[in-house]
Amino acid sequence: MKSNARRYLVGFHPKRNPHFFADVLIIGGGLAGLRAAIAIDPSLTVVVATKDRLRESNSQYAQGGIAGVLDPEDRFEDHVEDTLSAGGTLCHRDVVEKVVREAPERIRELVGWGTQFDEADGAILLGREGGHSRNRIAHANGDSTGKEIMRAVMQRVRELPNVIVWENSFTIDLLTDDEGCRGAIVDLPSGGPTLVWAKQTILCTGGAGQVYRETTNPPVATADGQAIAFRAGAEVRDLEFMQFHPTVLYIAGSSRSLITEAVRGEGAYLLDRNGHRFMQDYDPRLELAPRDAVSRAIFSQMEKTRHPNVYLSLRHLDPAFVRERFPGIDATVRDFGFDVTRDLVPVRPGAHYMIGGVSVDMDGRTSVPGLWAAGEVTSSGLHGANRLASNSLLEGLVFGARAGEQASQAALDSPESFAVAPIHASAPKPSEATLDVDDLTRALKAQMWRSVGVRRDRAALEEADEQLATWSFFALSQTFADHAGWELQNLLQVGTLMTRAALLREETRGVHWRADFPDLDPAFERHIAFRGGAAEPVETFLPAAKQETA
Repeated sequence: MKSNARRYLVGFHPKRNPHFFADVLIIGGGLAGLRAAIAIDPSLTVVVATKDRLRESNSQYAQGGIAGVLDPEDRFEDHVEDTLSAGGTLCHRDVVEKVVREAPERIRELVGWGTQFDEADGAILLGREGGHSRNRIAHANGDSTGKEIMRAVMQRVRELPNVIVWENSFTIDLLTDDEGCRGAIVDLPSGGPTLVWAKQTILCTGGAGQVYRETTNPPVATADGQAIAFRAGAEVRDLEFMQFHPTVLYIAGSSRSLITEAVRGEGAYLLDRNGHRFMQDYDPRLELAPRDAVSRAIFSQMEKTRHPNVYLSLRHLDPAFVRERFPGIDATVRDFGFDVTRDLVPVRPGAHYMIGGVSVDMDGRTSVPGLWAAGEVTSSGLHGANRLASNSLLEGLVFGARAGEQASQAALDSPESFAVAPIHASAPKPSEATLDVDDLTRALKAQMWRSVGVRRDRAALEEADEQLATWSFFALSQTFADHAGWELQNLLQVGTLMTRAALLREETRGVHWRADFPDLDPAFERHIAFRGGAAEPVETFLPAAKQETA
């Protein structure tokens, strides 16, 4: 079926829409976006546009911590190898080494800005999570690391007189011409769609977990950044690699809450409905295996026992330690009538982290001139086919800083005056068909979870591709005037790319589990990329660190 996808989701014209001018526009107010803002030269005007409140991001909800070599007994080489091992051979070694070696500096910056990590004897207390060979996870307030880091970084940004923060401001599309990115169309609460012209633009919009029915992500994670970059012609890659967190609190009818991997790092067991500690049947690392291995094991055990979930057991651990180490989880579980120190906690996998995204180089540069990106919206080469636990906040800090520094210098090198580009788009005639946006969004999420979830096969993926094409034919031709409609269009476009990439990768690697192709295939030691705003053609290429020896 032919696609009705358009370059711009709304019509606009420079003579009819309001304008705003900034030296640097940052889209997204999570950790990557705020770290980028801090890196901008104070002589430049910076706008941070975030679609919800500033504190509403995946960064805010990160529980486990941030990984870094802070223990004298630890080594950079070990953190590098752990990351490469988890990444299913698709990591770029040069990127991994750069990020790992920069980690201690970035963590010390956070401390300098007032982040209060948990300590013991005057030193940061380090935990351990799946896939790590040593204790190297810095955490705060037990299981509220993201919240504490964001508190400190938001305070730092508010102290910068050159940074303007726009909350509740939805970025509809990037503005582009033959020279590259010129800014974005931002729907402001009091001004409607506004043309924001910027010398440089940094995309930090986070993840895409809301494409699935089961997810740990907050409602804002609707793949907006991946979609607007794709429509603007930027290269996106590795979209088949969605990481499913193994342990999400599962209570039918309730929202899904993450149960941090650090719980297993501190000794929690996974049991099935019969009380069997089943991880011993799947992986010698037991509960400390990487997330992809644990998620597959849980999914398989759920099918074997014909039960909708498995259980976390902390009953063998000291109750006082559990409540002190995991106060947030303790409170969440209590809200549902469970005592985490005595009761088995029902869990199952849920979509957690989008490993793929907008392709960037070491400085956060995308394939579109004037457009940079950092954080979960990107594919940087750090995670490969499976992200190592607690490397995500680290990636946001390192690439946020580098993208901010490079965009800042590019803006300083640009002419002082602005020129409004003759960019405009016509809105199509309204369709006579009426779409129930909420109903279609729910149907999309259910289809993606059923067909493009933890376990995949050709028949299910082809079913999803056909269904998404049908929905897209009608929904992508519509012109919406609210966030729900734009989010649906973004989810459809990215969901389609995820499905097609998953169809093409006929192997099992990292978080991508093809039940009909259960083995790793060296022929697929490649990235799958989409370019130019078109779902076809698809190009594949080797990771940069492997090209010299290919």
